[in-house]
Amino acid sequence: MRDQEPPQPPGPPGPSGLEPEDQYQLADFLRRHRETLLEDWERAVRMRHPEPLPDGALLRNHMPEFLDRLADAAEQASVEQPPRIPEFVPGEHGLQRLELGFEPGEVALEYGLLRLCILRRMERSGHWPGIAELELLDEAIDQGIITAITQYAHMRERMLQSLERVSQAALESEDLDTFLPRLLKVLMETAVAVDGASILLREGEQLRLRAAAGLGAEEALAEDISIPLDLGLTGKMLAGGQPRSVRSAATHPQMGYEPIRELGLRAVYSVPLQQGETLVGVAHMASRTVFDFSESDKLLFRAMVTRATGFIVQAELAERERLIRAEAQHSLAQLDTLLKASPVGIAFLDQELRYLRINETLASIHGHSVEYHRGKRIRDVVPVWVADLYEPLFRRILETGQPVSNHEFMSHGPDCKGPARYWLGNYYPVRSESGEVLGLGCVVVDITPQKAVEAELRRSGELREQLIGVLGHDLRNPLNAISASAFLLQRTEDMSDGAVRAVERIRKSAGRMARMLNDILDFARSSVGGGLPVLRERVNLHDIVRGALEELQVTNPGRRFELEVRGDGWGWWDADRLAQVVGNLLSNALHHGRPDTPVRVEVREDGDEVLLSVHNEGEPIPAELQATLFQPFRRGTTGKAATRSVGLGLYIVRQVAHAHGGEVEVRSVAGEGTTFTVHLPSGTPSPPV
Repeated sequence: MRDQEPPQPPGPPGPSGLEPEDQYQLADFLRRHRETLLEDWERAVRMRHPEPLPDGALLRNHMPEFLDRLADAAEQASVEQPPRIPEFVPGEHGLQRLELGFEPGEVALEYGLLRLCILRRMERSGHWPGIAELELLDEAIDQGIITAITQYAHMRERMLQSLERVSQAALESEDLDTFLPRLLKVLMETAVAVDGASILLREGEQLRLRAAAGLGAEEALAEDISIPLDLGLTGKMLAGGQPRSVRSAATHPQMGYEPIRELGLRAVYSVPLQQGETLVGVAHMASRTVFDFSESDKLLFRAMVTRATGFIVQAELAERERLIRAEAQHSLAQLDTLLKASPVGIAFLDQELRYLRINETLASIHGHSVEYHRGKRIRDVVPVWVADLYEPLFRRILETGQPVSNHEFMSHGPDCKGPARYWLGNYYPVRSESGEVLGLGCVVVDITPQKAVEAELRRSGELREQLIGVLGHDLRNPLNAISASAFLLQRTEDMSDGAVRAVERIRKSAGRMARMLNDILDFARSSVGGGLPVLRERVNLHDIVRGALEELQVTNPGRRFELEVRGDGWGWWDADRLAQVVGNLLSNALHHGRPDTPVRVEVREDGDEVLLSVHNEGEPIPAELQATLFQPFRRGTTGKAATRSVGLGLYIVRQVAHAHGGEVEVRSVAGEGTTFTVHLPSGTPSPPV
C-alpha cells in the first residue's frame, strides 16, 4: 500500500491577507466550537495552576467575549481593510486577574493556553488553517497578552500608590471622623471621573452618613442622613452582597434621594463594606460626566474601600474599647469614692477568695491596712478559726450563686482586745452580663449602736411590764374593797334614789376598772412569758357565749342581741379565756355599733375549727387603722371607746386565739358593718402539769 500523501500547503494569500475560500472559516470555527474551546481552556488552566481557582464563571470572565470579538474580526476582514484586533476585552481581563491576585506571567499563560487549545481543537476537527488565519490568530493572542499585561502593570502601579495613600491616611488619623474624609479625598484625586463620594456606616438597622466629598457633600453632611438597610437600590445591593452600578442615576425610578436628582448625577457605583459576614457600611462614588465608570475605576474603588474597611472596623473597636475603658474608669472612680466615704464595710473578692478591693471600714475589723489586703486570700488576713468558718460559706455562694443576708457576727478589734462590736454581713455573688459568677461582694454594717439601743429598750420594756404586773396586783385589793363596799351599800334599805344611783355608778366603775386590770395583767403575762397561758378542758362554746350575752343584757337592757349557733360547739379550750374573748368582742360591738341596731353573734363549725363571729352595724373601721387594730394600747380616737378602754381588748382577743392555735380577722365595709371572726381549732387536752 502506498503511503498517503501529506496535505499540500495552501497557496499564497490574496491581497486582503485571506484567501476568498478561507475568509470565513476561522470565524465559523470559533463560533461553532466556542463552548468546547472554553472548556478545553478552563481544564488546561486548572491543570497548570497550582493554587485553587475560582468557579467556572469567574475564571472564564471575559474569555467568551474575547473569542466572540476574535470571530467578528476574522469575519470583517476584507481586501480594503485588514482585520481589527480586539483590545478592550484583554484589558478588562487583566484588571479582573489583578483583583484576584494573579501575577502577570499567569495572565500571559492563560492567553498562551487559549491559543494552544484553539490549534489542538482545529487539528482534532480536521480544520487546517491557512497561513493568513494563523497570522490573524497569533496577532490577536499576542495583542491580548500585550494589552492585558500593559493594563495590568499600569493598574497595579496605580492601585499600589492609592493603597499606600489610604494606609498613610489611616496612620495619620486618630479616629473615623478624620480618616474617612481623607479616604474620600484620596479617591477624588485618584479617579478623574469621580465628582462625589460618600461613606455610610451601619448603626443598628440604619445606615448613617459619616463622610462625604465633592458634589452636595456639605448639604448632605448638614442633614445628618440615616436610611434603612432595605431602602431602594442600596437595599438591593446589600441583599445581593455585590457591588452595584447605576446608569442615569438622576432619572432612575428607584433612586429615592432627591439631591441626586438635583445634582444631575449620571453614574453611581456602590460597594458594600464587609468584614467577613458582617456588614460594616456602604461606600458610593458618583459622576455627572460619565454614564458608567471604567472597570479600572471600579477596581480601584473596590480595592481602596476594602483596604479601608479593616481600619474602619479597628477604629470602631478602638472607639468602643475607649468608651468602655472610660466608663470603667468612671465607675471605678465612683466605686473608690464610695469605698472611702462609706461608713459601711465593703469588699470584693475573686473566685480564689483574694481581696480585689476593700475599704478602710472593713479593713479595720481585720486589724490591717487596705493595701495589706489587696491580692491576699482570706486565710492570709484573718485568724485561722475565722477563715475555717467563712471560707466554706463564701465558696458555697460562688458555687450556687445564692447570696447570704443578715449574717450577724461580733469582733473585739486586733488581737481580740477592746470592746465588742456587732456587725451585720451580707454576701452576694458578682456576675458578668452573661450571668457568670466572677467573684464575691461583701457589705458589712456596724450595728453596735442598734444593739445597744435594743438592749436598753429590752431592759425598759421588761421594767415597764414588771411595773404593770406589780401595779395590777397591788390595785386589785383596794378595787375589791370598793366593789364589796358598793355591794353592801346597795343592800341598805333607807337609801335615797340619788344614793342608789351613786352606788350603782361606783359598782359599774369598779367593774370596768377590774376588767382593765385583768387586761393589763394579761398583757404583762403575754409580753414577759411569751404568750398567754391556757388550761384546756372540754367545754361548750355555745354555753360560754350565752352566759356572756345574759350578763351584758342585764347591764345593757336597751340593746338587742341575736345569737345563731350551728353544730354542737364542743372543744378543748380554756373556758375563762374564751369568756374573756366573747366579752371583749361584745363590748367592742356595743361601743362602736349603732344603738338602734342589734349585735349579732354566730357560732358554727368549719371542719376542724369552730368559728365565733361578732357583727355590729355602724361606721366602718378606716383602712389605715385596721393594720394596727390588734396591737396593744390602741383605742378608739373618738366617742365613748376613747375613755372606756386602755386599748388592750382586741390585743387580748388575738393573744387568746394564738394561745389556742387559732387566729382572728376583721372585715369592715361601708354599708355592711364590721365583723370580727375568731378561728378556734377544736384542740386537744392540756398536758398534765
